[in-house]
Amino acid sequence: MQKKLFTSESVSEGHPDKVCDQIADAILDECLCLDQRAHVACEVFATKEYVLIGGEITLHGDAQVDYEGIARKVLRDIGYVSPEIGIGADSCIVDVRINTQSLDIAQGVDRGDILEQGAGDQGIMFGYATDESSGYMPLAIGIAHKLVRLASNLRKSGKFPHARPDMKSQVTIDYTNPNEPRIETILMSVQHDENATTEELASFLYEMVMVPVALSFGLNIDFNYLVNPTGRFVIGGPLGDTGLTGRKLIVDTYGGYARHGGGAFSGKDPSKVDRSASYYARYIAKNIVAAGLAKKAEVQLGYAIGVAKPLSICLDTFGTETVPTERILEAIDKVFDARPGAIISAFHLTKPSFSYRDSCNYGCFGRPDLDLPWEKLDKVEELRNLLLK
Repeated sequence: MQKKLFTSESVSEGHPDKVCDQIADAILDECLCLDQRAHVACEVFATKEYVLIGGEITLHGDAQVDYEGIARKVLRDIGYVSPEIGIGADSCIVDVRINTQSLDIAQGVDRGDILEQGAGDQGIMFGYATDESSGYMPLAIGIAHKLVRLASNLRKSGKFPHARPDMKSQVTIDYTNPNEPRIETILMSVQHDENATTEELASFLYEMVMVPVALSFGLNIDFNYLVNPTGRFVIGGPLGDTGLTGRKLIVDTYGGYARHGGGAFSGKDPSKVDRSASYYARYIAKNIVAAGLAKKAEVQLGYAIGVAKPLSICLDTFGTETVPTERILEAIDKVFDARPGAIISAFHLTKPSFSYRDSCNYGCFGRPDLDLPWEKLDKVEELRNLLLK
């Protein structure tokens, strides 16, 4: 029998694209701290000793943002403190090209009453949940995230010798027996010092990262594994590859296991439904699965710029539903309010209890290390009362 395999990848905070995401979201955090009504659409590009910050940002009053200082702090926090490692936090050029938001967009978003706030753009957003892991995430992406998160934490604590910030993971799950999925292969690529050998890196990663993570998911440890397949990964970060905001969309979401509308999250304030509605679609899907209404659920929300109410809500349960999907859709309409202003209010997205910068690393969903509002299961009982009693 041919195996049924599925693969997902993740990247660390030192990956060039994630460097850019973090700078963009750190700027968003600062803007919202200064002005909860801030409109932010920030893009970042990074290459050898150079960071470009562009986009459209509107702040009210006299609020001023030190864009350059934020970028340098993010680089320093990650561990990029010299050009040889990937980029120098204090030596690189930071080029700021920020404009204000278009008034044509603003007039469709700002309505006074937040619940009537229009969507900041047109678009389609997807949310997904599955019962195959405790975090309601597909196994491959959940494991991939945890691998690089653990490896990065070990690096930052000084317990991972020779490791540098840029890391990637890739996990292949064998679903041949859908009731007993197994890890087929784990691949990790970790930037390292000149004097490190592939053998010692592989030994450390297998014993201290791969095995503990596999066991934490209750899965097998007799998997195949690869570490730095080229045999060398010294040149990394923006020195080795350019970085760009929003280029890790599948890493940010479900590892390719569910569909994606195409919009990036980082650097955007929550009036942009690319961000807020993607969070809300995940919230709906997760509560549906946790309520026992389906084993898998994918929710799509569609919006028009300047219009508050979604144009469409679509649900796919892939044949796993325990009640008819028509009834689940009726319950969604009663229980969830997917207007952008309602989402922002429900999740306190303009005065968050979390950091947008933190949420952009290691996936935006299924994060046991962060208390994210869209991961809450506070609609489960309401859905059960409507549909199962």
